[in-house]
Amino acid sequence: MSTIEKTHSLMDRISRRYNALTPKSRIIGDFVRENPRKAMFMTIAELARTCQVSEASVVRFVSQLGYNGYADFQQFLRDLVDTELTLLERADIVNRLEPGAERFRRVISEEIDNLRFAYEQTDHVQIDRVVALMRSSSHIYVVGSRASYTMAYYLGWSLTKVRKNIQIFKGSDKTTIDWLTIAPDDTLVIIFATTRYPNELIRIAKHAIRQSHKLVLVTDSTACPLIQFAHETIITPSRYIPFNGSPTAMCCLINYLIQELAGQLGDAMKHHQEKLEQAYLENDVLFNMRREQP
Repeated sequence: MSTIEKTHSLMDRISRRYNALTPKSRIIGDFVRENPRKAMFMTIAELARTCQVSEASVVRFVSQLGYNGYADFQQFLRDLVDTELTLLERADIVNRLEPGAERFRRVISEEIDNLRFAYEQTDHVQIDRVVALMRSSSHIYVVGSRASYTMAYYLGWSLTKVRKNIQIFKGSDKTTIDWLTIAPDDTLVIIFATTRYPNELIRIAKHAIRQSHKLVLVTDSTACPLIQFAHETIITPSRYIPFNGSPTAMCCLINYLIQELAGQLGDAMKHHQEKLEQAYLENDVLFNMRREQP
């Protein structure tokens, strides 16, 4: 499936191909468009039974839409539903599941699945291009908003330990527009956007492009509306509908980006870190076990 195809909404894809679908595929398409939240949790057999068609018809429907398989189709459906669920609806999903220790085990199990899924789906060539941009750009501005600001801060703070000229911004801070406007020409802008995608990040992405900055997007879904603006996009997908985000895979991605960049910088990073450690020592910034002993 092409990158352009991935950015299209599932519902748009059904609409655009509707006339070319078989009669039974149209029945399935109508059900999915009218009941996406029900369809998201259905197996092939359940969807076939509900639409009163054969399982082969469901498989054919998915193929006619251009998906690699039913799991691929379900992931796109999950991404679509995820962008529309309110806080109350997310809480309702969580409350239907087992409480206490069983919930703890389920949460851990889901995050393990998310990590495995992200590992299988990651485009390593694309990540290598992002690392190259992080190394060659004179300045890096990292932006996040609401939940995604946590990830933006983590990457930005980590970057300050391996290279200079790093800035971290909140999407809600309107002075971010000022900084992007006066930023050097070869500034790299990295935006973290997680569902439900604040509009302020869309405005910042548009402004970054208007200023001719390179834009890297790190997001959690192919449904993210910022994909259309980014030069490079890294997606850390989730198999499940999160109550308040699922940061595990994104944190692992950040760790990898920092370690890969550090490995490539070599002596340049060593000199940078020596200056930092000297400043920490002179200003008593960090706890020192030897110094604190009586």
